[in-house]
Amino acid sequence: MRKLLCLLFLLGGLQYAHAQDTASKLDTLLSTYNNLYKFNGTALVSQHGKILLNKGYGFRNIADGSRNDTGTIFQLGSITKQFTAAIVLKLEEEKKLSLQDKVSKFFPDFPKGDSITVEHLLTHTSGIFNYTNDRTFMDNEVSKPASREKIMSLFKDKPLDFSPGTKWNYSNSGYCLLGYIIEVAAHKPYYQVAREYIFQPLQMNHTGFDFKRLTNKDKSTGYFFINEDSSKVAPGVDSSVSFAAGAMYSTTGDLYKWHQALQQYKIISKADWERAYTPQKNNYGYGWNIDSIAGKRKVGHGGGIHGFITTIVRIPEDDVCITLLDNASDNTIGKISESILAILYDKPYTLPKKRIAIKVADTTLQQYIGQYDMKPGFKIVVALKDGVLTGQPTGQNPATLFAEKEDFFFLNIADVQLRFTRDGKNEVTGLIVYQNGGEITGTKAK
Repeated sequence: MRKLLCLLFLLGGLQYAHAQDTASKLDTLLSTYNNLYKFNGTALVSQHGKILLNKGYGFRNIADGSRNDTGTIFQLGSITKQFTAAIVLKLEEEKKLSLQDKVSKFFPDFPKGDSITVEHLLTHTSGIFNYTNDRTFMDNEVSKPASREKIMSLFKDKPLDFSPGTKWNYSNSGYCLLGYIIEVAAHKPYYQVAREYIFQPLQMNHTGFDFKRLTNKDKSTGYFFINEDSSKVAPGVDSSVSFAAGAMYSTTGDLYKWHQALQQYKIISKADWERAYTPQKNNYGYGWNIDSIAGKRKVGHGGGIHGFITTIVRIPEDDVCITLLDNASDNTIGKISESILAILYDKPYTLPKKRIAIKVADTTLQQYIGQYDMKPGFKIVVALKDGVLTGQPTGQNPATLFAEKEDFFFLNIADVQLRFTRDGKNEVTGLIVYQNGGEITGTKAK
């Protein structure tokens, strides 16, 4: 018996030491990204029912010097969609709607509403125009309250991108429409339904919708970027604009309660959670992206809204939950979550390193000036002024390009690198943009 107790004690000690080592690696990873201004927010990582890390990094608000911590409240963006999808499935369980119901059942005058089902909306296969692609509206109207009629007018009468059910195209319009359908089916405001069905039962007491008007001291300020010598505050998006597609705010702690509820198959039945996790076109289920790691199902979703980038990644079989909430809009969050998974599953990963800018002669910089056609409807204009090279993508503001070496540049406000390509005559003829693990190739317009 004494030998058995000693063995159990030893095993317990080894498990504790491994957990401590994992937590240390996670903290080092997040701290490194924070020191490079590539992560500014709060991170929670859990595995096998134990929280390994729940910690804030960087500033909640630069103006008053407050820093992010485990209580910081962030706007979530499209993580909202998994909650909207769960409410739809709950209403189906209550026989208040069916996934096969047509949109026309709820909005009889919706064009082609008799060919679009609730399930099409859930899976982004409706073909409905994505209203956030309307640049005029996004640039000028997102901070203002908008009625249901206003939002629906942005996509209702637009031609469908394709016949419903035949293809996949991410559509915030579809999820806003789901929110309006929920209101019709439940005879209550969408926000109230979310509180009654999910937030209150799970005691998600720091979760809600009207982030712009929230006065809580733990509310974070959203920034377009934060770096060592500057930052830019982002305008708030009104909850009536992002609505059921992206209006939620929350904390890592509340989202962990959500994860725990899902592990226990609460809110809706186990069978319905399995339906939500079943990949359809483009590996998208009902409000979840579906993938795998180490032969196990991985479900998750990202969010992006003015000033905030977020993600939640779960491996239900191992009770893994990764929640990253960033209030500085840095798109490296996907890469960070991949490195976290590598740490949890003992896979190789690398810590980011600071890029050092070098001086490049103006005569060389002048060779990069021009317009680069990257893909239909998307161009990058490279300009030079007072010795500073800038790149301006279609519909965006110019960003300063810093040279790491000749022909290779980087941005300090996002994890983006650019390489100019040359022909046999050593003339600049193209551009390759590296971002989020992918690349886009363009040609210099003559």
